[in-house]
Amino acid sequence: MAAVAFLRRMSDALNRAVIAFCVACVIAMLAISFIGFFYMVGTGEALSWTYSLARLFIPWIGMLSITVAFKGGEHVTMNLLLGLVPHAFIRVLQWASFGLIALFALLLIWFGWDFFLGSNQYYMVSDQIRVHGRWVAACVPATGAILFVHLASGLQLLEPPPQAEDI
Repeated sequence: MAAVAFLRRMSDALNRAVIAFCVACVIAMLAISFIGFFYMVGTGEALSWTYSLARLFIPWIGMLSITVAFKGGEHVTMNLLLGLVPHAFIRVLQWASFGLIALFALLLIWFGWDFFLGSNQYYMVSDQIRVHGRWVAACVPATGAILFVHLASGLQLLEPPPQAEDI
């Protein structure tokens, strides 16, 4: 029981860290975009690197948002479908989705790791700013690993999230 509690706390802490990282990515994107905007307003010329640099955060935000949604019980259980099927079958659907998410996480790690290792090009944001392709590729296996931590934290993820009227 102590191991499950530890995994649950680790999953919760990891989820908070992922949310903070995604917020930092959005803030970085906005800051870069505003720098480009104000530079253009002030000088009449565009900076060539702002758009390219800002978009390097999008894959991380998109992939890691999957883990946050999963941890919160979003996008996993379709409430409409759950209302239409017999109650006994709901548990079967929950276990099936749990298993499919585990398979998805495994595939993200398996193929994502090869994608990460195979990334050998630099993204040229500008002549001075070179970001390796592995920055973008790393979000794929990282997402799979985070999903596995959430899956290992316990079967409470199978429980439907509380409805507004239950709160």
